[in-house]
Amino acid sequence: MNVLGIETSCDETAAAVVTGDGAVLSSVVASQAELHARFGGVVPEVASRRHLELVSPVVRAALEDAGVRLDDIDRVGVTQGPGLVGALLVGLSAAKAIAWSRGLPLVPVDHLQGHVASLYLEPDPLEPPFTCLLASGGHTLVLSVRNRKGFEVLGSTLDDAAGEAFDKGARLLGLGYPGGAEIDRLAREGDPEAFRFPVARVPGLDFSFSGLKTALLYAVRELSEELGARRADLAASYQRAIVKALVGRLRAGAERTGDRTVAVVGGVAANSELRAALPDARFAPLSLATDNAAMIASAARFGRPLTSPDYLALDAYSSASV
Repeated sequence: MNVLGIETSCDETAAAVVTGDGAVLSSVVASQAELHARFGGVVPEVASRRHLELVSPVVRAALEDAGVRLDDIDRVGVTQGPGLVGALLVGLSAAKAIAWSRGLPLVPVDHLQGHVASLYLEPDPLEPPFTCLLASGGHTLVLSVRNRKGFEVLGSTLDDAAGEAFDKGARLLGLGYPGGAEIDRLAREGDPEAFRFPVARVPGLDFSFSGLKTALLYAVRELSEELGARRADLAASYQRAIVKALVGRLRAGAERTGDRTVAVVGGVAANSELRAALPDARFAPLSLATDNAAMIASAARFGRPLTSPDYLALDAYSSASV
C-alpha cells in the first residue's frame, strides 16, 4: 500500500508518500517562514493564498521523489484539523479532488494524531504503549498512547502552547521569527541560571506559560539599556523554565501511566535543551518534528478510509477537542 499524505494546517505546504509498512518514499515541505517573518507570525489569509499556489507543485514533487505515479497510490490522507481553517481547506480540497478523480479512499487525519504517528515510521518505529509529550506552536499536551489509532489526553495547556511561548518570548527579546529556533541558538551563549523565572504549578498534568511570559516582560523592562548585554542570559533562563515545565509534566505523566517509554513530538521536539534533558526519551526525527505530510500519511495507515461520495462533505475544524 502506498499512501499520499497532504498537510496544510498552518504555514507549511507538504506532501509525502509513505508505504503501508512505514517507509518514507518522499517528504516535500515548502515552508512559508520567510514570507511571514516580516509580520512576526503567521498571517492566516497570506498563508491560505500561498498554499493555493504551492499545493499542486508540492504534490507533484512528492510523487516524483518517490518514483511513483498517482496510479500507484492506494489511499490519500489529509489533515482535517486543528489548524487555520483557510489553510486546511486548501489541502482538504486538493485531497478530495485527487481521491475522487482516481476513485481512491480518503482518510481525514487529526493533526495531533499525525504528530504522534511520526513515531511509527521506519527505520525505527516505536510500538505503544508509551507516554508522549506533544509540544508545538499551537498545542502542548501530555498523552497516554495505548495503540496506534489514537491517544488519551492526560494534560494540556491552560493558555499559551510551549511553541507560542517561545515565539512571544523571542519577540520580547527582539529576536526573529520563528522564535523557538532563535531562542535555542542564542541560549547557547547565555547562563540559564542568571535569572529565576517561574515554573507554573497548576493542578494535575496541565501547563501554564502566561506567567512565565509576563516575568520575561518585566525582566526586559527592568534591564532597559542593559538588555543587549543580557539578552543571551535571558534567552537561556527563559528556555530553561519552559523545558523544566515540559520535562516535569512528561515524567509525572509516565509515573501515572506506569509506562517505561516516553516520547516527544511536535516542533518543540527540535529544541536542543529539551533533547538533552530527556536522554532516555524517543524523539521524532528532526526532519519530522515540525509540520510535514509524512506523519499525516503515517496516521492515515491506521485511520478509517472513506469512499466517495462520503468524504465530499468533510469540513475542516480549527480547534482540538481535548
